[in-house]
Amino acid sequence: MSVALCYLSYLAISIVLTAWVARTLYRSGRVFLLDAFHGNEPLADSVNHLLVVGFYLINIGYIALALKTSNPLATVREIIELESHKLGTVLIILGLMHAFNILVLTRLRSRSAAPSHA
Repeated sequence: MSVALCYLSYLAISIVLTAWVARTLYRSGRVFLLDAFHGNEPLADSVNHLLVVGFYLINIGYIALALKTSNPLATVREIIELESHKLGTVLIILGLMHAFNILVLTRLRSRSAAPSHA
């Protein structure tokens, strides 16, 4: 039973964290995309939505894959250690995805601001 509770807790916390980061990226990323796409709101919103969908797919896919454990969980300490390891990995992946998104958005802005050679 303790393994099931650990799994449920891990899933709930990981999915809530993923949703919070995705919403933050969606709201804040719109400004960068509007600038990168020269105020083209439909395009910026479309790209923003696609980035968030990809973000969810990658993170929730990883969360699901990382759910399995072969360790027997006999004590509360073992449950906490397993869950903290899994959550820590999810948080690192969320941070890396965030950094990657910022890098992509910054490059989009830089390219759009660079003078074109006609």
